[in-house]
Amino acid sequence: MFDLAQAAVEGALAAGATYADARAMETRTESIEALNQVVEGLRVDESSGIGVRALMGSSWGFFATQDLSDAAARVAGERAAATAAASATVAGPEMALADVPVVDDQYQTPFSEHPFEVSLADKGDLVVGVTKTMQDVDGVALARCSLTFWETDKWFVSSTGSHIHQHLVESGGGMDATAVGEAETQRRSYPQSFGHFETGGYEVVRRFDMPGHAGRVAEEAVALLSAPECPEGVTDLVLESSQVALQIHESVGHAIELDRILGWEAAFAGTSWLELPKIGSLRYGSDVMNITADATLTGALGTFGYDDEGTPAQRVDIVKDGTWVGVLSGRDSAQIAGLPPGGMVRGDGYNRLPMVRMTNVGLLPGESSFDDIVAATDDGIYMVTNRSWSIDDKRLNFQFGCEAGWEIKGGKLGRMVRNPTYTGIGPQFWAALDLLGNESEWTFWGVPNCGKGQPMQVAHTGHPAIPARFRGVRVGVKG
Repeated sequence: MFDLAQAAVEGALAAGATYADARAMETRTESIEALNQVVEGLRVDESSGIGVRALMGSSWGFFATQDLSDAAARVAGERAAATAAASATVAGPEMALADVPVVDDQYQTPFSEHPFEVSLADKGDLVVGVTKTMQDVDGVALARCSLTFWETDKWFVSSTGSHIHQHLVESGGGMDATAVGEAETQRRSYPQSFGHFETGGYEVVRRFDMPGHAGRVAEEAVALLSAPECPEGVTDLVLESSQVALQIHESVGHAIELDRILGWEAAFAGTSWLELPKIGSLRYGSDVMNITADATLTGALGTFGYDDEGTPAQRVDIVKDGTWVGVLSGRDSAQIAGLPPGGMVRGDGYNRLPMVRMTNVGLLPGESSFDDIVAATDDGIYMVTNRSWSIDDKRLNFQFGCEAGWEIKGGKLGRMVRNPTYTGIGPQFWAALDLLGNESEWTFWGVPNCGKGQPMQVAHTGHPAIPARFRGVRVGVKG
């Protein structure tokens, strides 16, 4: 595969490219899903191919092929260079790339139990058994459980001399129970609403202990049918960590993508409210808000050895003591901004042009615990597990709905409430952050379905988060 990637790079250079890189890839995906004790979905996909980027003047060109022959790889490089040359006929400044080290290296996801060596029978027994436990609770109409696993090999070659092989393994899944009443339908999920995924093997799934949580999840779905509606007003808001993770994803992660800030990415889900000259001075939130993008965290879904430009994985400060200090960048955008490249460029498969994507964009823990936060809250709402989200094209104004909530009165959790929602404006909301869970509650939540680009690319991102409290938030908003 290294030879094929090298041939693609040589083809691009021979056709006039000033720089080129290529990724040969092999990917295997396995997913299994059960609904009401019946396996309704079982899929195994395999793909392989090579994609090559070529830089010429002001523009990139890209071409990909499934033909893994030396001749086809060279042609792919030539076609990428031809595309770059055609694009460069539109006047623009010559593109420069920030420097990265030239390396000959390899990276392997740490894992203890290969997910594809666990039998389909065992996986099927797990998902079917979990749905049975949920269905055994009176009032549950739909019980679903699924598992998904990815194994990816990448061979990267650049015209500057880097040769990098990476073997990535990702695992996870989730479950949900839906209860149907006379005028209400309610759902509870675990570990979070669209499943939870990490880098690692089947041990990730075992650690979730879905059978042990199935009964509770089902009982909460049924209890929501008769729970009172979430009250409307302004109050203190306590979020459990998976909802904090999605809040980070939507109102921080996408906003700090440098291609959005520069206006390069606007077609899908908008641009950003951030302006590059304000980096280092703009207040993003309160003093306890510290956000990093860290692709080196063991087990997190956005962890790897090198990004798809050959830039080493690293930790980058994004918000420090409430001040915006960093971005998600690639070699080209970082050079324009005068910043070091952060290693945040990835492509969804061999046949997609790599672009700026989130790694593990997360909130650093504080010194409180969830129990401390509740005890310190005289009047508020505790909300768990995302149900819906809406945010404007600048990643500024938002509204989120959660699956369940509990009132907090006098420092204690009270009655359950249904259909809890909250709304806010990014910097005002984050300025209201005052209490954070501690490191023992820090969870590396995985989001496997982050969409960006046209044609659509789906990225796997991680979001380390802890329970958090926000003061004076509008909750119970309808519509």
